[in-house]
Amino acid sequence: MTQRPTDPARAALMRDKNFLWLMAGAIISLLGDQFTLVALPWLVLRMTGDTLVLGTVLGLMSLPRALFILIGGAVVDRYSPKRVLMLTKYVNTVLLGILAMLVLAGGLSLWTVYLLAFAIGLATAFSIPSATSMLPHVMPRAQLPAANSVMMGLRQLSMFVGPLLAGVLIALYGDGASGSTSGRVPDALGLGVAFGLDALSFALSAWTLAQVRLQPAAQGDGQPAHEPVFNAVKSGLRHLWHDRDLRLCFLYWGAVAVLITGPVQIAMPVLASTLQLGAAALGILLGAHGAGTLVGMAVSGALPGLRLGTLGMTMLAVDMLVGLLFMPMGLISATWQGAVLLGSIGLLGGFMQVTIFSWLQQRTPPALMGRVMSMFMFIFLGLAPLSGAVTGWLMRSITLPQLFMACGGLLVCLALGAMLGSPIRQVKDQPRLRQGNCP
Repeated sequence: MTQRPTDPARAALMRDKNFLWLMAGAIISLLGDQFTLVALPWLVLRMTGDTLVLGTVLGLMSLPRALFILIGGAVVDRYSPKRVLMLTKYVNTVLLGILAMLVLAGGLSLWTVYLLAFAIGLATAFSIPSATSMLPHVMPRAQLPAANSVMMGLRQLSMFVGPLLAGVLIALYGDGASGSTSGRVPDALGLGVAFGLDALSFALSAWTLAQVRLQPAAQGDGQPAHEPVFNAVKSGLRHLWHDRDLRLCFLYWGAVAVLITGPVQIAMPVLASTLQLGAAALGILLGAHGAGTLVGMAVSGALPGLRLGTLGMTMLAVDMLVGLLFMPMGLISATWQGAVLLGSIGLLGGFMQVTIFSWLQQRTPPALMGRVMSMFMFIFLGLAPLSGAVTGWLMRSITLPQLFMACGGLLVCLALGAMLGSPIRQVKDQPRLRQGNCP
């Protein structure tokens, strides 16, 4: 397991100007991302009120991300992650700026939303592997535990603060149904400001990233320069398939993403629209989940050896609890009830997130890190939104309580079945590879 960084290590980290530039950009970018996470589904629902359209938009974002994220990981392993990340930040600045202007001007059409969603998803396929690969190229290996701890904490903090700020912003500047009379969608002002702030966050974080200097030794890491990108992707997939524990866990995580993560992306905005606070309710629900995740990560750091037998048994038991908490979500009648349930789900997920991330880092050779992590992110950022698109279609024929009950019940059955009859329960913390691993 990754050891907790000491206070002197954190103090030394905060005196490193290179890390401070990287951290500042991460804070700005992460907060901006949360604004779009809330604003985009709310925009689609205000434009159409159709869950199928919302699922289509999320599907169009996820399709290029799912198709190209493995290539993105190989590109990052071959070239500079800073160069790739800078390019994606410039592209996203333009895309979010266009979306903000169209929303505010009242010239937004559904096909434009589809096109922009696809383009944003394509850029994300390269930005996510490059962003998650930056630290080993920036910091000495001795400082990676402290740096990872700070960056993961900031990400979870942004998932708590960002949705709350975005929901309040849209609610404060929302213009209600009156927006339709001027050719603009309802809440156009609040939505336009949210997208504009995200565009600004990309521009500012690109400037901070330009100040970051890569470690000279990092240039020699990764795959051989002569290896074609598609061959590199194949070698990463081959490594994953030949490792039994990785193969089983990835297949299981894929099922979890389809049953829970995907439907949440559709069901949460719909659930929030039925509550009194509207967009603010969506921010509160997502913020509660982020807060719970942050607490779960803190618990994992304080009690790194907390297990129910093996790592695999712990993961399956946690997922059973998540499924049970997910089932009554469709029956809530107040925002605080959903916040309690999602906060609890986030706490359990946050605890396992740190544990699984550390397990993957310890098990994966450094030269394959970008590709393995891109495959891991493919599950939750590629498969899950595709599942969300299917969910949007299903919600035309089933109710919200039925959706939550079915998805939660299926997750309980999946985890219980894996616990009783799968080798996943035998997965242990001890990594197979101990030489040259990232901390």
